[in-house]
Amino acid sequence: MKILIEGEEYNIDDLELILDDPKFYTQKGTTATISSVGYYHSFEKKELVYMLPKVFMKDKESTIFDLTKDQLFDFQSNDTFKHKEEFRWIRQLLIYFYNSLKEYKRRYSENLITELNQSIELNTNLGDNEYTYLDLLLSFVNYYKKNKDSVLFKHISFKSNQVKNPKWEKTIRKSLPIFNSTNTPIYTEIKNKKKVVDSEEELITYFFSILNHFNLEHKLHLKIDPSYTLIKGNTFENLQNTGLSKLRKIKHRYFSDSLKNMYRLCEMYFQQTDTTSVRKKKEEFISVKNYNIIFEDMVDKLFSDKLDERKELDDEKISLDDLKYNSDGKIIDHIYEDQSLIDTSNIFYIGDSKYYKSNSEAGKISKYKQFTYAKNVIQFNIDFLNEGIIYKENIRYRDEITEGYNITPNFFVYGFIDDVNNFDEPKLIPKGDKPIKSFHFKDRLFDRDTLFVHQYQINFLYILQAYSAFNYNRIKEFRQKTKEIFRNQFVDFFNNPNKSEFEIYEKVLDKELAEKLISDNFKLLNGNCFYTIDGKLLISLFNDDIDIKSFIEENSFILKELR
Repeated sequence: MKILIEGEEYNIDDLELILDDPKFYTQKGTTATISSVGYYHSFEKKELVYMLPKVFMKDKESTIFDLTKDQLFDFQSNDTFKHKEEFRWIRQLLIYFYNSLKEYKRRYSENLITELNQSIELNTNLGDNEYTYLDLLLSFVNYYKKNKDSVLFKHISFKSNQVKNPKWEKTIRKSLPIFNSTNTPIYTEIKNKKKVVDSEEELITYFFSILNHFNLEHKLHLKIDPSYTLIKGNTFENLQNTGLSKLRKIKHRYFSDSLKNMYRLCEMYFQQTDTTSVRKKKEEFISVKNYNIIFEDMVDKLFSDKLDERKELDDEKISLDDLKYNSDGKIIDHIYEDQSLIDTSNIFYIGDSKYYKSNSEAGKISKYKQFTYAKNVIQFNIDFLNEGIIYKENIRYRDEITEGYNITPNFFVYGFIDDVNNFDEPKLIPKGDKPIKSFHFKDRLFDRDTLFVHQYQINFLYILQAYSAFNYNRIKEFRQKTKEIFRNQFVDFFNNPNKSEFEIYEKVLDKELAEKLISDNFKLLNGNCFYTIDGKLLISLFNDDIDIKSFIEENSFILKELR
């Protein structure tokens, strides 16, 4: 097994020893850079290869495993690491990673909305119903762990039947006993009349010979009972080439359900190794050039997949997809509906996944794109308002009385890894206590061009596990807590004028009085006021602006604490 990392350079000679195809890397002189993320297996080179995402790099020299990329490349054959208990988790990590590729492949094949430019990113020679070498390896191990007691019982029963009618004279003459503590001789090889080979025992021999091969090749540390007859070495290599025909000679014998499953596993293995099989492949792989697509899908499944109810407007179905896929071709990574920051109405929270190395942050282009996403969502809702359509009663982006705009919360999500053993905690951590701000008028809070983006780190290993092992209750709890974190972070920010530079004041007013007050002072209050769904007029004060502060005092507005 070899572990490579996306974007890292390796010696070209090393890569050619494990990869039959150069499509997974870009060569430059005597080195090559891994350009894909994925799983690869060569039947001829007998090598499993994992190309992990760049998030597994800690810095230019070391990986998050505290190994260099070269040590990680061959860690399994390095005595320094392969016997250490602390590195056993790598095998589990690789299984989660492999399952995430399969899950994306499954979701992609069912997703009719996937854009064409995304569909060509997934690169595989596996059909929808095909098993890979790794699938078989895991299936053999799982079967063994679940059925080892019952299979061992069958084996012992068979061995017991073999020693009926023993020929003791021949046994004593040709075998050496072992002696127990009371000096009683015990014969481990008992001579008796030869019997016909039991078909069940023959199948068990094939199964455990294959399992033993997996165990030795991939250092699985399985303890196989020594009483099983195992086919090894050159004899096993010959069995790989002819096993399918031998197996099919016992196909129509009567087996229990357990043995039928064992037979099927052996059959699938020999179909891949038998030289006479028309299904034999030289290699198998699942890879993707732009892993950010899979990362976005992993986070989106965690945040919004399947648990959100579909919305309907008259006879036309309106869902979050209408907001996610913008008219200008832009696709929002994550969007969900939650309570507004300033009243009891709801607003859309808009997020973007950022696929970088663990310690990187979004650049200017990413920030600009995020603000564009937010403006598109605002415009979507304003278009309904202009057409006299109410999208939802409790969602208001623009208030007609004040012509002010509700605050639109935005967030970036970065994958990071700081504990390689932690697959169970999301560890959603803010990157700083102040959001990124975009504005046309810096002193106007309720202006459509005034937007804020908070940034968060999230445990990449948690996402990886949750993506392929989707647990409804666990994900529902995660979403509830995450929404509280996102909202509370904004609430805390606006409640602290030293950070936000704004204070928000409120006064209960009916519509007529509010409209008159705004009309009389529109130039002063433009972009600084909003009439809430709760019948309150809000005024924002930027850095103790003298004129607005006087207006607030004269009209008896009180300081509002967001909750």
